[in-house]
Amino acid sequence: MSAVDAKIVRTMCPMNCHPTFCGMQVEVESGRLKTLSGDKDNPDSAGFLCVRGRATSEIFGNPKRLLYPQIRDDRRTDIWRRVSWDEALDFMAKRMRSAGPEAVGLWAGHGGFTVGSAVTVQLMQRFAHMYGCQNWHPAMVCWGLGGFGVGLTGALKVNTKEDMAENSNMIVLWGANISSQPNTARHIVAARRRGAKVITIDVRRTEAAAQSDEVFLIRPGSDAAFALAVMHVIVTEKLYDSEFIEAHTVGFAELSSHVLPFTPAWAAAETGLEEGQIASFARAYASTRPAMILLGGSSMHKSANGWRAARAISCLPALTGNFGVAGGGLGPRHGAHSAAMCNLNTGVARASGNYVANQMPDIAKALSDGQLKVLLLLGTNMLSSFADAGEISHGLDKTGLVVCVDLFMNETARRFADVLLPGTAWLEELGFKVTNTHLYLMERALEREGETRPIYEILSSLADSLGLADLFPWASIEEVIDVILNDTTTGHATVASLRAAGGFLPLNVPAVAYADRKFDSPSGKIEFCSPQAARLGLPPLPVYGGDQASPYPLSLSFGRTLTHFHSFYDEGQALPALAKHNVAPQLWISPVDAEARQLSNGDAIRIYNQRGEFAAKACVTDRVKPGLVWTRDGWVGLNHLTSGDAVLTGDALSLFHFSVGQSDYGARVEVARRQASL
Repeated sequence: MSAVDAKIVRTMCPMNCHPTFCGMQVEVESGRLKTLSGDKDNPDSAGFLCVRGRATSEIFGNPKRLLYPQIRDDRRTDIWRRVSWDEALDFMAKRMRSAGPEAVGLWAGHGGFTVGSAVTVQLMQRFAHMYGCQNWHPAMVCWGLGGFGVGLTGALKVNTKEDMAENSNMIVLWGANISSQPNTARHIVAARRRGAKVITIDVRRTEAAAQSDEVFLIRPGSDAAFALAVMHVIVTEKLYDSEFIEAHTVGFAELSSHVLPFTPAWAAAETGLEEGQIASFARAYASTRPAMILLGGSSMHKSANGWRAARAISCLPALTGNFGVAGGGLGPRHGAHSAAMCNLNTGVARASGNYVANQMPDIAKALSDGQLKVLLLLGTNMLSSFADAGEISHGLDKTGLVVCVDLFMNETARRFADVLLPGTAWLEELGFKVTNTHLYLMERALEREGETRPIYEILSSLADSLGLADLFPWASIEEVIDVILNDTTTGHATVASLRAAGGFLPLNVPAVAYADRKFDSPSGKIEFCSPQAARLGLPPLPVYGGDQASPYPLSLSFGRTLTHFHSFYDEGQALPALAKHNVAPQLWISPVDAEARQLSNGDAIRIYNQRGEFAAKACVTDRVKPGLVWTRDGWVGLNHLTSGDAVLTGDALSLFHFSVGQSDYGARVEVARRQASL
């Protein structure tokens, strides 16, 4: 193999397993991908690459991949005709002009961020501002509610996983399943070998439970109740750090009175735990220094109580003086502040107009009301990601033009797309990714298959078709990346400097968050009592919302596993290495609940409520407690069961730089046997 024919390229996995990503090395021979493996020199992943990452080699040369623009003249059929890019763009531009800018919406998902989210999000925002159309921030479908909760407290930054491994004496995995951030796992193992105690708090026995000394299984949505009872014990037994509280917090007197009714006995009834378990955990957490809490990702926050959980839990390190110390505070999580990105759109103002709020229920209503006539979906399967998919289906059916940009067909595209545009895979374009500690370059390693194009080129070409000048005034995507990375936290990195450094650079961010005790709140202190919340009409102190009454007896919960990632690659079915692990939906159900319904392991079942139903097979397991059923997310039809009700509204949606306009996602269900096999 000659040097001309072969090359080794360092890159990153295209999956978006926040807050950690895995490094890859790919071997390319004669313009084709030959091998793909973990990068042993990657400081975050150290050679680790899970099945999801390894399976991505199957994207290239895949017969199911979308390679050419296509138009469907009748959604009721599956008849697509191949068209040129010019024809597809002209078709879209004509429909957009007819609808008017405010009737056009842009929405991007994880599939649009495979080489980093900053370029796609910022150029999408730039397009929307210049054209005057609708555009919504993707954080609302993921970690936004959790970010809102910790933001009210003033604790948006986190300590690093490396600091945790070296210094934590207790690690609390609160809704933090390591399948969501696999590179954190070895640091947890290292800390445990050093003698740190690891505790898991979750609704099921997750992969993380195997690395834990103690596991607390609580009812879905009851996290805030648990945290309030922990505060009750710490306050009433005077286990708090009075010096830290006096110097670096506000509202302790109000909090002390507020938590008095929230006894362990009260919380036991809400969480399903025993009173003694709650009190014992509170004393252990308060007496172990330093102690770190890893706060859960998107699954934990997909409930009406999601932001309340993050709000209450983020007060615990302040009560115990664990903020700003090595091994303490909050650990790596979704959406935590690390590197700052420069904004391409500085000076590009959004014209006044009738804009749909950054909120999933508002978007769903705008679709159903016919307010949105054109929808551009960039790397997302809306039916899989939005709650109350029945309502979303109704709205998409009324939308005159739906355009999907993706690698493979997906459920939304099959049912509602009028135009399919083939996107590039990560090895076919230049990009970058950022973990909590490092910046990584993602080099282009392959030529584009077929007529695929990256999202930034699609938006730029569409802008040209619409007569929008200066959407992309830069000479290249490399220049765009240089602008975005020009910040002190990146060391003012450029594509050239990353290349010169071998593909990655450390960020200029501290391993210990808030060592200077300057917190992210208006007061600069941890706010047990939040004036911001009060101004928004929200409770200024941490609260628990309880559970709504329902005629359906079982709580449905869902999350991620090690063999899938949301609805990537047509729910994983387009890649054989993932499809074999995801043959059909399985619903975890406790032996008690299974026996009550005369169900056996493997039975074909239906899960149903007032919104719809979902087919699966029963997985009878003691990894969930009675009253709870669980499945992985991303399955077609699952979100027909979930609530699309708004969680936060009004000014709360824009309090922080990210969007928090998330739906409830809650679902109470019943389960019964199906006659037909799955």
